[in-house]
Amino acid sequence: MIRGILFDKDGTLFDFQASWGAWAAALLHRLSPDPEPLARRIGFDMATQRFAPDSPVIASTSAEVADLMLPDLPGWTKDDLLALMNRLSADAPMVEAVPLVALLDHLRARGLPLGVATNDGEAPARRQLERVGVDGRFAFIAGFDSGHGGKPAPGQLLAFCAATGLDPAHVAMVGDSAHDLHAARAAGMAAVAVLTGPALRGDLEQLADVVLNDIGELPAWLDETG
Repeated sequence: MIRGILFDKDGTLFDFQASWGAWAAALLHRLSPDPEPLARRIGFDMATQRFAPDSPVIASTSAEVADLMLPDLPGWTKDDLLALMNRLSADAPMVEAVPLVALLDHLRARGLPLGVATNDGEAPARRQLERVGVDGRFAFIAGFDSGHGGKPAPGQLLAFCAATGLDPAHVAMVGDSAHDLHAARAAGMAAVAVLTGPALRGDLEQLADVVLNDIGELPAWLDETG
């Protein structure tokens, strides 16, 4: 029986392409007069403003994305680039995958503690959740820089269990990337995939216990699983 739910953020709570496509294009133009080399490094199409299904940005930490771009950014340090990315991402126009307030309130009414485990930084993640009015609905929010590591390692997931007193076997990790699902397996949690990120169904179905179109299908899935 599922007694708690831990969410990835980008591509799960928020639609990945709709939230980050235009933002990424603006960032790359800000960083370089010729953004195409940067775009290729992160698997991003400047023309369509969409990330490829195998883009490293889907699952990498913000620090790892900065490392990818630095070779094409002479004069930039990693700390300066990461600080800019975190500052700008905090105000990115996030697009909810489904109406979050209604869904999260429904899940909480079932008695389920909720958490967020993201490979984004904790501070911008909290700011994004606050801006859509849902930060207070989570018992736990962690980024790659919160002291638990990043996914696919299970540190964030196990920290959620420590914070809530839940057995990992009774928790569902919900995410849109292979990193989310590998982390779920490593932590001993149920692995739930959603298709609101760039990854395709075929990329996820062999790694997941179930593949949902979006998190709006969680209540029905919970009913089916008891």
